[in-house]
Amino acid sequence: MGIAFPTPDEAVLARRTEILDGLSRLVAREALIVTEDERRAFETDGLTAYRQMPLAVVLPSTTAEVSAIMRFCHENGVKVVARGAGTSLAGGAIPQADAIVLGVAKMNRVLEVDFANRYARVEAGITNLGISQAVAHEGFFYAPDPSSQLACTIAGNIAMNSGGAHCLKYGVTTNNLLGVTLVMLDGTVASIGGDHLDSAGYDLLGLVTGSEGQLGIVTEATVRILRAAEGARPALFGFARVEDAGACTAAIIGAGIIPVALEYMDKPAIQICEAFAHAGYPLDVEAMLIVEVEGSDAEIDDMLRRIVAIAEPFHPTTIRVSQSEAESAAIWKGRKSAFGATGRVADYICMDGTIPTGQLPHVLKRIGEIASSYGLGVANVFHAGDGNLHPLVMFDTNKPGEMEKAEAVGEEILKLCVEVGGCLTGEHGVGIEKRDLMTYQFNAVDLAQQMRVRGVFDPLWLLNPAKVFPLDGRLVA
Repeated sequence: MGIAFPTPDEAVLARRTEILDGLSRLVAREALIVTEDERRAFETDGLTAYRQMPLAVVLPSTTAEVSAIMRFCHENGVKVVARGAGTSLAGGAIPQADAIVLGVAKMNRVLEVDFANRYARVEAGITNLGISQAVAHEGFFYAPDPSSQLACTIAGNIAMNSGGAHCLKYGVTTNNLLGVTLVMLDGTVASIGGDHLDSAGYDLLGLVTGSEGQLGIVTEATVRILRAAEGARPALFGFARVEDAGACTAAIIGAGIIPVALEYMDKPAIQICEAFAHAGYPLDVEAMLIVEVEGSDAEIDDMLRRIVAIAEPFHPTTIRVSQSEAESAAIWKGRKSAFGATGRVADYICMDGTIPTGQLPHVLKRIGEIASSYGLGVANVFHAGDGNLHPLVMFDTNKPGEMEKAEAVGEEILKLCVEVGGCLTGEHGVGIEKRDLMTYQFNAVDLAQQMRVRGVFDPLWLLNPAKVFPLDGRLVA
């Protein structure tokens, strides 16, 4: 894909000392990071192949401080890159040389919990898991659960509209978000949505969710909390052919059954994860499905019987239903550890295309063919139930040209997703990774309209610039 960074504004770089002096009057001394060694921790995010040192890093503790910082940057023409925990796999939080990074990690408090009305109001720097832990004592949880839920923040989840393994039943961030506090570029603090679903007026909350930090900085969020089910149980299905696993997935969804999760892993992913997690995965299969259902014991038994019956025509060589909480935890440990486990054996880039579930058999076959044509390996692990693919294209960064080959494989996979009726991203966002592929999914009119909307909130294009839209996109807006 050949990621390029724009030429920095030399006038801003020349004013760095002046800018730092101004910022130092707005936050505590320890909240402003200026030395090269300290800034280096913020030069990249989960897309570690690309790095850029920021002008400075500011870590505010309140919405008022964020407002003051934004007003200062607006008045002084300074670009702002929002950052939660930096787990973005699309380069959404990678800075620019003439931009400050505004991190919300210090803003991590639970502000209010209303169990009767099933919502929690939190600061945007709290983690997904942090919300669930705060309400677990009353039998509630927060549904979106990306693999990085231990680290990723609500701010980043809102920016990318993140999902996770259980999004098949419970939806992604936008389905679990009720309201936000948004700090605009000029420092204005706006409340959008509320403490209930479908607030009156324009759906500005839907516009902000997935906007990748280009419309404002989210400092607080009101989210839905849900009652935990009586119980849940996963089952493993191993298949001798990749195509059979894909077809079985489509058949389960086509039958009208909505498991709480339906995850896919191919042979390379199974072997990598089993070596790390020792989850008891079958190593003699080409593909595996993890299907989890929840409810009462009777409901679980009934759904699993129906799912087994649906799977049988696709000749599963392994069927194993979890018999204990420890076995269930091990099964999910393997799946949740997939990205980290793969990083132990190879460098990789993780794609994020989404396709119609009926296209799974064809697309999975083509992904293997594409990777083989470049001489690279690929491990597939993804949310099969809603067609959100996460192929891990593996390469060796120490071998000249391999990273470029991996990028080419990734580009072909994403184009394939669009060709079969899907889209470029399901939950990782566009960032810089897919920026130059936006013209493959959208025509000039589509992109111009999107950029006009962005321009209403950020007419100076100072918020997370050089992301989402092609670098020359502003010229045609």
